[in-house]
Amino acid sequence: MKPTRPGVLVGILVVLAVLTWSLLRPFYSDLQAVPWTAIPTVLLLAVGEFYSGWMTKARIERRPGTEPVEPLAVARLVALAKASAYGGAVFGGIFAGFALHTVELLGQEVPRRDFFVAGGSMLTCVLLVCAALYLEYCCKVPKDTSDGER
Repeated sequence: MKPTRPGVLVGILVVLAVLTWSLLRPFYSDLQAVPWTAIPTVLLLAVGEFYSGWMTKARIERRPGTEPVEPLAVARLVALAKASAYGGAVFGGIFAGFALHTVELLGQEVPRRDFFVAGGSMLTCVLLVCAALYLEYCCKVPKDTSDGER
């Protein structure tokens, strides 16, 4: 398995932002308001993945006071990190498209609310992508082991 490339994630985010922006133009007035619940949900996921990365790195490096980590658990964390990175890029792009569309309508009350909710959701999705990339980085096995074990 190869590490996730940040450039691919940025490309996904940009393409989906433009696609969402272009699709919203004729349909925006028929949609319900953007839900604010994505912000705390995705933020909690990002914090959880960052903490998991920090703890996993400590366990892989066998810092004092930590137990060795199971290899299968690390593989599962890498799968979670990859899925979160791509999912965060996809949803971040969708929220960015909403924000791009509503920035033109900031004089109206509902689009202004949607702009701030979509912008906040996009930022938390970017935080999730960063936390996922950090978790994936923390799951790497160190190349130089002093006792020859992993």
